[in-house]
Amino acid sequence: MSAGKAALLAFGFSLAAVAPLDAQEAERQSAPTAAASASEAPSVGAGPTVVDMDAVVVSGVQPGPGLWRVSKDGHVLYILGTQSPLPRDMSWDAHEVREVLAEAGAVLGPPGISVNADVGFFRGLALAPSALKAMKNPDGATLDELLPPDLYARWDVLRQRYMGRDRGVEKKRPMIAVYELYKEALERNRLRQGGIVGPVLDKAMKARDLERTSTVLRLKIEDPREAIADFRKEGLKPQDLECFAGTLDVIEQDLPRIAARANAWAVGDVEALRAMPQNRRQLDDCMDAWMQTETVRKRGFTDIGPKIRDSWLAEVEKAVAAHPVSFATMGIDTLLYDREGYLSALAARGYRIQAPDEYGDEAEDAVDGAAAGDAPPSDAVARVPGAKPRS
Repeated sequence: MSAGKAALLAFGFSLAAVAPLDAQEAERQSAPTAAASASEAPSVGAGPTVVDMDAVVVSGVQPGPGLWRVSKDGHVLYILGTQSPLPRDMSWDAHEVREVLAEAGAVLGPPGISVNADVGFFRGLALAPSALKAMKNPDGATLDELLPPDLYARWDVLRQRYMGRDRGVEKKRPMIAVYELYKEALERNRLRQGGIVGPVLDKAMKARDLERTSTVLRLKIEDPREAIADFRKEGLKPQDLECFAGTLDVIEQDLPRIAARANAWAVGDVEALRAMPQNRRQLDDCMDAWMQTETVRKRGFTDIGPKIRDSWLAEVEKAVAAHPVSFATMGIDTLLYDREGYLSALAARGYRIQAPDEYGDEAEDAVDGAAAGDAPPSDAVARVPGAKPRS
């Protein structure tokens, strides 16, 4: 699941009637998950002192990482691993990606989920007030009334630090409030979600009249009004507290490491990214909180993760079979760690998977062989963007 949607999923269900959650937007508005160690479970107890940001965030034109290559039967899918957040003041030099897009017959969006109610514009406007109310705590409760005192004390310190006098956020559901806090913390530390990779890809695709093929799992809410009403009744659960506390852990302790990951992506240092501890699993905590709501279970939305993966795999197989060169994006953590099993599933279907630092020499040898008159494999040159015989 892309970066961003999981935090939004906590309330995306209630907003689906008026603001369906789309995976492309989710990629650009990533959830508060690009940080920290998977082995550290978030604690609901009092947290440590906030770690001031001391990492230098890069700026200017940066190359970004190389592309993962997935090949089968002479056809190749290049995958760009995306990262969020990224340095706010960087520009992406997408030379390698532009070369691939110049040849690509298909461009695949990232895996994800789209929740849609298909209610039409005017009915959507009628439902909007109810959806906005669903973002707030039931019965007008405030966070200081809902959260354990030690957890609220942590929240209050961070709220004052990053949000100032904004007291309206106190009436919002914990997962919504903490996501807004996370966004403010990123902005204060010269990091941003979205607006760097997406526009560059869109411009390159527009130049060739390429359309992005959606790979998302589409879920439809048949009863949006009732769904919103059900969600408004949902009370605070232990999973909500785990999501809330885990995100506070990130804000308190992990901003320098988030900046380090953002820098590594920007300068294209895949080895540094691979060497960093895996991300904290607070994304899973937040996703689990949403999946445990009665609103979701009542509508049969279960086993979402495998279904999202299967939807993506189906589109990949169609694209690779139909086109010599295809292009896709997905979260770089999925490519580095394969926790969700995307790469394992591809390998089981006979695809060869290579990271950016695993095929450079092989590609040059293949190109040199072609220049010397040897017959290379049918996809040897096409698999390497911009590959040219060395003089």
